[in-house]
Amino acid sequence: MQINPMKTCLLFIMLSIMNTTSFAQQKTNDDSIRQKMEWFSDAKLGIFIHWGIYAVADVSESWSFHNKQISWPNYMKQANSFTASKYDPADWAALIAASGARYAVITTKHHDGVALWNTKENHYSTVKSTPAKRDLLTPFYQELRKRNIKAGAYFSLIDWSHPDYPGFLKDSSRYKINDDPARWERFRKFYQNQLNEVTTQFNPDLYWFDGDWEHSADEWESQKVRAGILSSNPNAIINGRLMGYGDYETPEQNIPVSRPKYNWWELCMTTNNNWGYRKTDTAWKTPYEIIALFADVISTGGNFLLDIGPREDGTIPKEQRLILTELGAWNRKHEKAIFGTLGGIAPGHFYGPTTISKDSTSLFLFLQGQTSGTIMVKGLSNQIKAISVVGNGTELKHKVVGKISWSPVPGLVYIDVPKGVQDNYITVLELTLDKPVQLYRGHGGFLTN
Repeated sequence: MQINPMKTCLLFIMLSIMNTTSFAQQKTNDDSIRQKMEWFSDAKLGIFIHWGIYAVADVSESWSFHNKQISWPNYMKQANSFTASKYDPADWAALIAASGARYAVITTKHHDGVALWNTKENHYSTVKSTPAKRDLLTPFYQELRKRNIKAGAYFSLIDWSHPDYPGFLKDSSRYKINDDPARWERFRKFYQNQLNEVTTQFNPDLYWFDGDWEHSADEWESQKVRAGILSSNPNAIINGRLMGYGDYETPEQNIPVSRPKYNWWELCMTTNNNWGYRKTDTAWKTPYEIIALFADVISTGGNFLLDIGPREDGTIPKEQRLILTELGAWNRKHEKAIFGTLGGIAPGHFYGPTTISKDSTSLFLFLQGQTSGTIMVKGLSNQIKAISVVGNGTELKHKVVGKISWSPVPGLVYIDVPKGVQDNYITVLELTLDKPVQLYRGHGGFLTN
């Protein structure tokens, strides 16, 4: 994955959504879809892992040779120095668990075609092509499942290194499918064989496809791919990059300004600028920035898939360890306001992220920055039974201003937040209500007989 090229992918996906109805959206009333998506909806946080030979030479994954920033032969030479010598899957899984994430997604192979497992296909892998000489996925998935973390598999549909794949460099291709359908069929059989290996060996809880934009659903045989996955595991979840045959959408890098209209969605985002490890990329996001982004995502009903990129030896940069550790500490403190909640109230009622408990009788307000003083909530028709600071239990006072007994228009709720109760990153308040959240959506003004 790379930011700029993928914007083209996202634009294509958005246009496809505008012109066609995705498989998932056709099935919104299907109880089986809703049931299998429940854990995903409750999970809120996943960790994305981009790991491959591209961690060796300080180049971006796959795109660097595709865009001619490095020649393909020199790119592939990185395999000679990919050792995984300090790879500790138990440490990885423990760090992911400490972050509070409920699922993790690792690149089983990127667009360069280098598989991280012992593929039976005659193609590149960490077993056959690198000094690591081992399957890197099996022990990681085992460690995830020991900790009850759902296991996700990123799988690139495209393979720019495979001689039977049409595409190669950005401005060139090997052939056109219509001119050589037998060659395309050979590639399609190859990629589906590899996908079947991932399915049978690892039984992922979630499939994270990428690269679908280069061909149509018919060319990918997307319906067949989906059917094959679900025949093996009916509860498997599939992301939205299978040309309309996924269960949820996957915007990338950019926070939606308003709540997306999809039933389920997930924002994937890097901890610096690149997906995979690059020594020269020091543009690290701070723990506060990550926590603020996470709060914004869950407020609008989404999940946050936060990416890390280990070095070629398998060690995780200290900056990423810090982000995951600090995020985890904040998540543990505010767990009741995050996991298993619903997206919050509509914008305009409160100027900040919000979530709601599943029974809708608790409203959680996320206060950006070191907030103290008075905050305000508009249009809340409920009676407030109590207000407290999540994580320390401090009870707060509030006052309703402007409520008239004979008017249905609710008053303004002012809450006093004293100094000394603030979290180091984002403080969260819980408003306990007399009944499920009810908001006034009118325009106010005078009432007439």
